[in-house]
Amino acid sequence: MAVSTHVIDCDVCVIGGGSAGLSAAAGAAQLGARVVLIERGEMGGDCLNTGCVPSKSLIAAAHAAHAYRSALPFGIGEGQEPIVDFPIVHRHIHDVIASIAPHDSVERFESLGVQVLKETARFVSPTEVEAGPYRIRARRFAIATGSRAVVPPVPGLRELDPLTNESIFDLTERPDHLLIVGGGPIGLEMAQAFRRLGSQVTVVDVGTILPRDEPEAAELVRTRLRDEGIALYENAKLLDPARGESGISATIETAMALTPVIASHVLVAAGRRPNIENLGLEAAGVKTGPKGIQVDSRLRTSNRRIFALGDVAGGPQFTHIAGYHGGIFIRNALFGLPAKVDYAALPWVTYLDPEVAHVGMTEAEARKNQRRVTTISESFEEIDRARAEKRTEGFIKLVLEGSKVLGVTIVGPHAGEMISLWGLVISGKVPLSAVASMIAPYPTLAEISKRAAGAYYKPRIFGSLPRALVGLVQKALP
Repeated sequence: MAVSTHVIDCDVCVIGGGSAGLSAAAGAAQLGARVVLIERGEMGGDCLNTGCVPSKSLIAAAHAAHAYRSALPFGIGEGQEPIVDFPIVHRHIHDVIASIAPHDSVERFESLGVQVLKETARFVSPTEVEAGPYRIRARRFAIATGSRAVVPPVPGLRELDPLTNESIFDLTERPDHLLIVGGGPIGLEMAQAFRRLGSQVTVVDVGTILPRDEPEAAELVRTRLRDEGIALYENAKLLDPARGESGISATIETAMALTPVIASHVLVAAGRRPNIENLGLEAAGVKTGPKGIQVDSRLRTSNRRIFALGDVAGGPQFTHIAGYHGGIFIRNALFGLPAKVDYAALPWVTYLDPEVAHVGMTEAEARKNQRRVTTISESFEEIDRARAEKRTEGFIKLVLEGSKVLGVTIVGPHAGEMISLWGLVISGKVPLSAVASMIAPYPTLAEISKRAAGAYYKPRIFGSLPRALVGLVQKALP
């Protein structure tokens, strides 16, 4: 029996109900456009269901456990180990997801005027998409299908059906020993969280940890993780992983030794791959590359009617970039403005303890671009609030060209909350002197930003010339 096809004509068709797609669909609908949103899975995408939200909820539980252990220096408790009820941790994670889900739900988007189709989308021509019994014709399309975890080509690893970010938050029992393949932000966040919740943790990476961050930040994190009891192997290979009676066995190869390891669970956090399969991109005339769909600076694909947003566009893979892409799409597709992406003030945060936050260029990037670079670093040891909280580890580092701020790294408690100031400085071309002269509330951790900015001007204010000038003025005054 033939299935009838329902034709839908609209202004905007969005494929994918994650952060990028939802931002684009909501914005377009609220501006009066006729919008169709196609999502075959859960609304909210990776961030809500298997990414940012559950991971930060797990990290919050781990912070609570660590605070319990760390209270003795303040004269509280007797240094006992916390009792971790992991099923309740699991419930906490999924309660948080459930509390946020209505904001991303089908019902909310339908209330905005978006027609939501719970189907699988596939282009059948440069101007048409099929989704179940529907054929959608749109003036503009946005592909926002996201990405998924990659299992590296380690012989035997795939056969273990390892955990990824899509499955680890479904665990209702705490792993006895979690072996993590990958030392990037996701792998390290999970390593510290599970260690603080009582698991034994081993991390293996083929390179060094946090390669995109300042080396000083990576070194501080490296020391902290090892001090907390995490076995960290960098520039290492995982060999012969296999499941046996005693658990998952493997060998870790470094330049110095071969180390056997037996784990209860394996988590893969070694990169992500864009979801571009089975979209009919050839029929749409959309070109792809190794990192995903090829786009120009306006996020347009080789078919100018079709845009790619978020992870699938092959750029930085952050939720806030996905939302930013949604805004770029709106300006191009609805207003006809030539809006382009600009990552000069791109922030990112690795939610370890201490947090690692960065915006703009690293020192190495600035020097590679042949900028005349100077750097300023200030330690939290000089910040009174950090002393009061016994959290003096960490620093701020400014990468400057003259007084122009090219990039900033903050490593410390709540670093992610402090980095936005520096994003505004870079994107808004705010002078460094404005930060140096602002009145910062005392005592706060954020004073470190004012202190670092002031350090640039200190030699100019207290140098020999100002001192001589003050001497002359004092002699002239009555």
